[in-house]
Formats: sequence, structure tokens, C-alpha cells
Amino acid sequence: MWGILIALLSGTLMSIQGIFNTELTKQTSLWVSTGWVQISAFLVCVVAWIFTGRQSVESLLKVENKYILLGGVIGAFITITVIQSMSSLGPAKAAMLIVIAQIVVAYIIETLGIFGVEKVDFQWRKLLGMGIAIIGIIIFKWEK
Repeated sequence: MWGILIALLSGTLMSIQGIFNTELTKQTSLWVSTGWVQISAFLVCVVAWIFTGRQSVESLLKVENKYILLGGVIGAFITITVIQSMSSLGPAKAAMLIVIAQIVVAYIIETLGIFGVEKVDFQWRKLLGMGIAIIGIIIFKWEK
């Protein structure tokens, strides 16, 4: 139950953040707003780190698969692409397409066992579920 609540909170925060970032970009620029988002997130993380235990930052140097250190770089591109999609499609359409992309890519990663994720068996019903979600987006987007 806790995982479901956290996932719902995450989706809610992503949608609100996307709207805030898009509006900030309109008043500044893409790179200024993206930089601000990343810097302010970094500052929040530093403050949280100070108050929650101060685990060694040196442990980053000992990470086995160095590619997993690219999360922040990917985060910057997530911010940029969310801003651009929301500004061109609107928040609801952009969020739906973003979620569909997340579902499809996450399922591919799980099915192939990529990036150290435990491999799961392919299931047609999950593919059907993705298809239904895509049909839902088409219906939502459908204009007379």
C-alpha cells in the first residue's frame, strides 16, 4: 500500500513540477529554468543529507556500473523534454504520453533484464494493457 501511495504522490508531483517548469521557462529560458530546477534539487538534497545521516559521498567512486551515475544527466534531459512537451501539447496530453512511454520502456527493461533489473517473463496481458492505455490516449486526444 505504501508503494502505491508513494507512486501516486510521485506522479502528482511530476505533473505539478512540469507545469511549474513550463511556466518558468516562458518567463526565463529553457536552460535557465532547467538549471534552476537542477540546482534547487541539489540544494534540497544537500540539506536532507546534512540532517539525515551524512553517508559518505566517496561511495560514489566505488559504484560498480559507472553508467548508473548518469541519473542526474538524464534528469536534466527529463526536465527539458517535459517542459517542451507540456508547452506544445498541454499538461494532460503530455503527461499521458510520458506515462505511456514510461510503462513501455520499463516493461522492455524488465522483460530483457537490462541495467541489472531482475528479468521477468513476457506476458501478453501486459502488452494488451499497454495497448488499452494507448487507445485511451487516442480517445482522450480525439477532437471533433
